[in-house]
Amino acid sequence: MSGALDALARREHSDPHAVLGAHAGPDGVEIRALRPGALTVSAVLDEPGPEGETRLELTRLHPAGIFGATLRGAQAPLRYRIQAGYDGQITHTEADPYSFLPTLGDLDLHLIAEGRHEHIYERLGAHPQVHQEVAGTAFAVWAPGARSVSVAGDFNYWNGLAHPMRSLGASGVWELFIPGVATGSRYKFEIITPAGELRRKADPYAQEAEHPPQTASVITVSRHEWSEAEARWGERRASGAPLAAPVSIYEVHLGSWRRAPDGSAPSYAQLAGELSAYVLDMGFTHVELLPVMAHPFAGSWGYQVTGYYAPTPRYGSPDDLRGFIQTLHEAGIGVILDWVPAHFPRDDWALARFDGTALYEHADPRRGAHPDWGTLVFNFGRHEVRNFLTANALYWLREFHADGLRVDAVASMLYRDYSRREGEWLPNQFGGREDLEAVAFLKELNELVHRLEPGVISAAEESTAWPGVSRPTYLGGLGFGFKWNMGWMHDTLGYLQHDPVHRRHHHNELTFSLVYAFTENFILPLSHDEVVHGKGSLYQKMAGDHWQKLANLRLLYAYMWAHPGKKLLFMGGELAAKDEWDAEAQLPWELLQAPEHAGVKALVRDLNRAYRERPALWALDSEPEGFYWLEPADADANVIAFARQTRGGRDVLVFAGNFSPVPRPGYRIGLPRPGVWREAINTDARFYGGGEVGNLGAIVAEPLPWHGQPYSALVTLPPLAGLWLEPERAPTSAA
Repeated sequence: MSGALDALARREHSDPHAVLGAHAGPDGVEIRALRPGALTVSAVLDEPGPEGETRLELTRLHPAGIFGATLRGAQAPLRYRIQAGYDGQITHTEADPYSFLPTLGDLDLHLIAEGRHEHIYERLGAHPQVHQEVAGTAFAVWAPGARSVSVAGDFNYWNGLAHPMRSLGASGVWELFIPGVATGSRYKFEIITPAGELRRKADPYAQEAEHPPQTASVITVSRHEWSEAEARWGERRASGAPLAAPVSIYEVHLGSWRRAPDGSAPSYAQLAGELSAYVLDMGFTHVELLPVMAHPFAGSWGYQVTGYYAPTPRYGSPDDLRGFIQTLHEAGIGVILDWVPAHFPRDDWALARFDGTALYEHADPRRGAHPDWGTLVFNFGRHEVRNFLTANALYWLREFHADGLRVDAVASMLYRDYSRREGEWLPNQFGGREDLEAVAFLKELNELVHRLEPGVISAAEESTAWPGVSRPTYLGGLGFGFKWNMGWMHDTLGYLQHDPVHRRHHHNELTFSLVYAFTENFILPLSHDEVVHGKGSLYQKMAGDHWQKLANLRLLYAYMWAHPGKKLLFMGGELAAKDEWDAEAQLPWELLQAPEHAGVKALVRDLNRAYRERPALWALDSEPEGFYWLEPADADANVIAFARQTRGGRDVLVFAGNFSPVPRPGYRIGLPRPGVWREAINTDARFYGGGEVGNLGAIVAEPLPWHGQPYSALVTLPPLAGLWLEPERAPTSAA
């Protein structure tokens, strides 16, 4: 026994329950307890012993604070509590952690080992519960390379020696139930690595984290009660079909949309009502939040995640985030979360070399280190790592009622040579550059998400020509619902940066996106990445003087909202923000005092409302039948025109854009129908800050074939402006 006690003291015993607790012996029941720093330790019996004892004094068996004694004539099992006295006459009495059976069953361990535990976040981590009729918290962590693992927290004065965990065999999982530990307690895992080093680590499955710069995990239980309206929202989500619905996304960084009155970061509660009212008024269908998972470095905007299961505490508690999402849902607004499975930071207290080995990451830096971001890359070949991430995606959709996930940096996952030079990467088993393990993970992720949480949006930020990103896995695709159209974004912004006099030489940048527009289910993004790091704001990217910049921006938005694909605009774009986005300050709301900036905001609002009311603009976003060119080739005039329609052309809308600063009166455009065509949108309207050039609200199509259409009309195209034209609707007869 002395060897086992020495191993416990050195933190090298993998099964402390075999030593500590109550065990049958030749003379009765031997009780051993670990209480470092205690002066006296007793076992308080729940029922009198064989000789009527109610208390058994334990003697010190080891200088590390291991005490023990034999209750003679007793038989196991034995119900008792441990009472320990400390200096200053402090006494603690609690049930013995080493008298409890494991809180994980064989099925849990089997599913964890296979990487198929869809509710693993309910088993690993820290979970308050009543176990064997005693209230406490069950701790469990995956650390297969560790010599030993202990729990340290404010409940044991951060002394991990007091609560060593037991290894649950080949699963690599360590487990311990600690009585009396409740919600709000802070904790970490203390790990003895294979090299004998002690490392204190935050819980990978923690569902709440300390406010930075503190890094402990926090025990939590949700007490949020979802409303009846929220239940109906979930039913609508499950029956939804985002591909054939209007989707217009407002991308938001919570800390800089609006600041609190004192200039500090706002809370979820402060943001909920104001943001939902604003987004509702602006007509967006969804809000997309830059990552809200716990991240210690605010300057990463959430893309350096350390707590994958814990919302950042900067804005409030996990339940505050639940309430925030519910408020948006009550306003009819969906919530998409930015999600980062491509890489994680090197912070020593987080996932990096978690048990002293390359556990979550690859050991070889040619696969495990990301050269661009100084981060580590997940080892998608490990079942447990894939399970950590797939269950995490389900966790945010289930536990926080998110309506979708935008997966960050997918391109960096797909290629082993991403941002690497010759000799800095390892080819796959077939000698290629494709990361086959990451591909398999993404397919598994999307299959799970869409099977178990139907109706949600999964969108990939993917910037290469990888085929079938948004095609089902059974057709050879990656299974995402949508792909960001980075090509459209770069080409269109590049075109608009040219002075109009030179745009004739770059006309293909405006039209090329329609060559591949229906190869994927696209989202057209004007995201946060385009307005930082010296790239300039959208306003700054536009060519010309102040008036021309605003006119170009209004034209861009009208073109974008008419172009096939769902829409995404980063906050501030609707204000025509003059400067780059600053994550440490709120948006420049004062710009709205200028009529021309208020006009851009009004245009975005009207575009959203008009877009949502016109199925021609979204019903067939990913099908060629929903689009046809009218005028793709007039480079000399910087003019394009196209039509959007529903199935069979029942509903139709025509976009005509003049990308030159010269008005084009009498410009003939082919139209599919006769009669009056109304201007649904004219970006040169005075209300939007334009010069009020247009067609007095309507044109009349005549039976003169043009642009391959049976009818046409002479149209005045305002300078640097876009028109939405639609056939006048017949008046509805009274019932």
